[in-house]
Amino acid sequence: MSVAKSKFYAWIERYGKANEHNAPIPRDFWLEEWEREAIIQFAVDNPLEGYRRLTFMMLDRDIVAVSPSSTWRVLSKAGLLQKWNKKKSLKGTGFVQPLKPHEHWHVDVSYINICGTFYYLCSLLDGCSRYIVHWEIREQMTEKDVEIIMQRAKEKFPNARPRVISDNGPQFIAKDFKEFIRVSGMTHVKTAPFYPQSNGKLERFHGTIKDECIRPGVPLSLDDARRMTEKYIEHYNNVKLHSAIGYIAPADKLAGRDREIFKERDRKLEEARELRKQKRQQAFSKINHSGKADLPLDQAA
Repeated sequence: MSVAKSKFYAWIERYGKANEHNAPIPRDFWLEEWEREAIIQFAVDNPLEGYRRLTFMMLDRDIVAVSPSSTWRVLSKAGLLQKWNKKKSLKGTGFVQPLKPHEHWHVDVSYINICGTFYYLCSLLDGCSRYIVHWEIREQMTEKDVEIIMQRAKEKFPNARPRVISDNGPQFIAKDFKEFIRVSGMTHVKTAPFYPQSNGKLERFHGTIKDECIRPGVPLSLDDARRMTEKYIEHYNNVKLHSAIGYIAPADKLAGRDREIFKERDRKLEEARELRKQKRQQAFSKINHSGKADLPLDQAA
């Protein structure tokens, strides 16, 4: 017969069965066309967000319920993904990460350029929730200025007794600052010299606020910079989804609403999968009654 032995036995095994081996069979949970179009349109409307953050933004806004891998496949096929090589992160290897809010407060001072004049931005960030506890922009940043900023942060959360993490700047190694930490009931730990990754959570935030707020906004005065920074941090704390805490807002993590949000997202995903499954089963039921197969077979999972 001039047929290979494996081919012959494959034919024997399929004998009497429907000819379904020449094309992919659509699964019940495959995305529908309107869902792909919604994902692409949302990515076009939010070009600065990554595919994971886009996924959870769409999920929270009831636009479409898909997983991050499905979003990646749709955007990759549409040519909307930016590719780059990233080095492996060393964050979180210096000390045990906090498990609840107000265990670690990261403090650091950074320069910002306003019309050619450098000012000081001092921020306090909660290590668990990434919430900006307090911040100030000042013309100088002495040890007394840092104490005032930390005291104002303490007034917002009077019951907090955090472990303060800082670098070895002159404000943080002063004897008066050490006494202030002791009287306030907090503890203090300094990172290794010339290793800013140890305080990487706050270093990353300072880089983000400069790239997304200060430099694009071009403040013309100190008051203008403070107003822009206040608006951005309000958005950062209460609206923007943070990748390091499961793509939820830092304020939700600080308030302990993270598990509730994750549970609601899982419910929406499961309902969407079940709805797609029911639609697919109804479509196949109609095919079986009519004897016609006109569904597209090129849908992606």
